[in-house]
Amino acid sequence: MRLTSKGRYAVRAILDLTFNSNGKPVRLQEISERQSISLHYLEQLFRRLRKGSVVKSVRGPGGGYVLARSMDEISVKEVLLSVGENINPAKDLIGTGDLKSDTVEFVLTRTYFENLGVIMQEYLTTTSVGDLIRKARGQQELPRSAAQLLNNRSATSPGVNSDVAKERPVS
Repeated sequence: MRLTSKGRYAVRAILDLTFNSNGKPVRLQEISERQSISLHYLEQLFRRLRKGSVVKSVRGPGGGYVLARSMDEISVKEVLLSVGENINPAKDLIGTGDLKSDTVEFVLTRTYFENLGVIMQEYLTTTSVGDLIRKARGQQELPRSAAQLLNNRSATSPGVNSDVAKERPVS
């Protein structure tokens, strides 16, 4: 699995959206500024995320994007697949005519990476956006700016985004 900037940016943007929505739509311009991601690139990603039912758009004044479902119902795998990431490390090991694919080494290698793919798929499927948010809020050693942002949000808006306040053990 080679995670490209497309996948990394999509996960960052979804986390930013979740942190900053407080139940209200978030404009892509705001995410672009906070995350230093091109607005044009975010527009392309969010088009795909909308088609993948990860986010939905809200039109009109005060419009923007919100999560399409609860943060606990959206897996990291859904985010990555929505933007077209290849999350199967064995994808390129399928034999072609020019490869000698009947050797023990080839079969062992293919089997190993197929098993790795199963583990990765399970991890990405069972990790929700909510899990990442809770982990970030409970993290002791966040970068100073991120820690201040989280502390300010918690202090100024108690009860807002109550999904985040519900603690659930993260493995």
